[in-house]
Formats: sequence, structure tokens, C-alpha cells
Amino acid sequence: MATTMVFPPRLTASAEQIRVAAGNRGLTPVQLGPDWRLPADLLGRVVHLHAGPTFADAVRAGVDVAPLEAPPGWLAGLPQEFLRREVRLIPISEAHTLRRPVFAKSPNDKSITAMVYSDGTRLPGSDAVDPFTPVLVSDPVDVVAEFRLHVLDGAVRTGSQYGDDGVLRMASLAGHPREAEVRAFAADLLADQAAALPSAIVLDVGTVRPLSGGPAGWAVIEANAAWAAGCYEADVDSALDVILRAAGPSEDLSDHDRRFVRPPG
Repeated sequence: MATTMVFPPRLTASAEQIRVAAGNRGLTPVQLGPDWRLPADLLGRVVHLHAGPTFADAVRAGVDVAPLEAPPGWLAGLPQEFLRREVRLIPISEAHTLRRPVFAKSPNDKSITAMVYSDGTRLPGSDAVDPFTPVLVSDPVDVVAEFRLHVLDGAVRTGSQYGDDGVLRMASLAGHPREAEVRAFAADLLADQAAALPSAIVLDVGTVRPLSGGPAGWAVIEANAAWAAGCYEADVDSALDVILRAAGPSEDLSDHDRRFVRPPG
């Protein structure tokens, strides 16, 4: 029986590329309907998936899939040489007390919209979210260039530029004028941090500049679950290798990856 890969009802252009690549590789892509109901013949089956966190949380209750993600506090725990800004993981109730502009986001989903808030009072209040909800807060910076890297076993498998001075600009990492810089920064980062991340992950990196001025330098923007991340102009087959490891059957989990399985939603 062919291995199944589950997709949500609506696909981005990137997800459609992944769906086609999965079919070409011999997997059976199954796109669920608007109610996200799993067909009876899929219940309890071993599957892979490519979807957002809310969909993944709903579907995984009926199938055998173990989605991997970075620990919520991973970004905040990075050495300053990889951040170039202060990043903290705090309860949203504490973030509400901040009286300065901050960039804030949820660690591993989109429940708190990722954006710059003029101060902590602009974040969703206690009527909308539990006061203990963790949120990443950081100093706002200018992100000059942004790249998305699909990482497998501590090495960059493929990547894509997706931003240039705040403008969406996509280009393959392969042959990019800054490919050597990106790979050198990623190699230093992964030499230090591979043990603290799942074996399959997506990292967004780029050059950032303090709002107060000064030169731009390389920094980690965020980590993303590979099963929920777009691949932009990356090599689709290489990205699929990372996605399949990032959300596959629990029986295939390595001892290293068991601690990175996303908690049930």
C-alpha cells in the first residue's frame, strides 16, 4: 500500500508543488475537504502531511504522524552572535506590561500575529488568550535580506531568498550571489545548534540592521516546522526530503527527534 501524504483543502502555489513532487515520488497525496474529515480508509494509517499547525493538530488525532518543531524557547536561547537583538520568551501577561515597540509572535504557530506592536497593550488581551500563553518578543530591527533554508541532519539541503529590504523577492539559493555567505552563516549556526533542533527543520536567516543605525549583520530570523513552511524558489524535491522527515510516522522517529514532536493541539 502506497504511503499517504495529507494536504488541506486549499493549497498555496508552494504546497501544490510539494503535492506534485510527492505524487511523482510514489506517495499518494490526499487533499481533504473543507470539513477536514479523514476518509475512513485513512483512520489509523501511517501518513505524512504538509499543512499549517491548526490543520495538522486536527488531523493527527486520526492518523499516525509525528510532526517535529523547534522548542518554543529555542530562538530566545540563541547566543547573541546569531541574533543581533534581544529575544525573550515570556507569558503574554508579562508582554502586556511592555511600554515600548516590540516585535512579537507565537513560537510555533500563528495564534499571535507576527508584527511590530507599538507597545504591549496592543497584543491580544486576556479576553482573547490565556495570560500564560507564551510569546516571543524582540527588539524591532530592519531585516535587509531574508532567506529560507531547509535543513536535514544538520546541513542545508536547499534554500531560497524570499525578501529584500521588506519587499517580497524570491530567488533560488543555488547560484545566488550571496549563497556562500548564507551557507557560511548557516554552517556556523548548525555547528553550534544542530543538537538543539529536530533533524528536519526550516530556518529563516537574513541580514538585520538595528533601528538605531549601524551596519547590517547575519542573524537568525526564526525557526519553522518544515511541514508547515513554504519552499518558495528552493529545489522542491530536496525540500520534500526535509518535509517527509519532519512529519512522518512515529515508528520512524529517532531517539534524537522524539523530544521535538509537537504536543497534541
